[in-house]
Amino acid sequence: MSTLDTASDRTTNASSVPTLGHPARGRELRDQLARVVMWLAFLLAIVPLLWILWTVVSKGAHLLLQPQWWSNSQKGITARHEGGGAVHAIQGTLIQGLTTAAISVPIGVMTAIYLVEYGRGRLAKAVSFMVDILTGVPSIVAGLFIYALWVTTFGFQRVGFAVCLALVLLMVPVVVRSTEEMLKLVPNELREASYALGVPKWKTIVRVVLPTAFSGIITGVLLGLARVMGETAPLLILGPYTKSIATDLFGGLMPTLPTMINQDRTESLQPAVDRVWASALTLILLILILNLAGRLVARLGSLKK
Repeated sequence: MSTLDTASDRTTNASSVPTLGHPARGRELRDQLARVVMWLAFLLAIVPLLWILWTVVSKGAHLLLQPQWWSNSQKGITARHEGGGAVHAIQGTLIQGLTTAAISVPIGVMTAIYLVEYGRGRLAKAVSFMVDILTGVPSIVAGLFIYALWVTTFGFQRVGFAVCLALVLLMVPVVVRSTEEMLKLVPNELREASYALGVPKWKTIVRVVLPTAFSGIITGVLLGLARVMGETAPLLILGPYTKSIATDLFGGLMPTLPTMINQDRTESLQPAVDRVWASALTLILLILILNLAGRLVARLGSLKK
């Protein structure tokens, strides 16, 4: 009798155990489906990028391997002739980029310091709102705004410095947001310890907060610089192209890599087409170097735990 009772109890316990088969299979199926969707999204993003890179490298690398590409300009070179280089456009791109950074970085960093360390009330909200608006402004709108101000209102000529002003409108919000996030990551204990020692707030920011967030700020600046160096619309509106070397921001004509690409993009002759691909590859390499430099600075300047 006891044996029968034990068997009956086992049967009852077995039937009372919840069945995990169907829910487990459902979760596994949803997990596999999510994994497939993520891989498809990754492929959709990476395949066009690799396709573009392969096309640019395969069609433009042979000119970059020639020494004259890095030492000569396009002065006297027509669309049907081979030769010449891109040194004039590389110099123009770097000059405009560095000038833009020299104006944007102080404005962006000081604005971020105000928002994080001092900004309270309606003024801070208005400044933050304006930064958000600038973040979404298209590059062509920034170029047209500076054109209306610089050329139409003040009557100045289209020069490289006007291009820099348009690029400043695009770079400032990037610097503000990246610097703001880096300053927020600085532990409040560091500030409180400095205040406890009687150090004024401005000196705490200069001697404690900014050095702690330095690597992140530099990374944001380099990423913003890489972004504006690849912009094209303000250059087409405000920066006339020349095939000669021109380093004067107020001298009128100033060549850059985007305008060099635009100059020959409608040509069907093979030498001009090759120069377009080589210019595009040169611009990609410059931006890639800036991004790598930003990551290197961030790694070397990161705080050791």
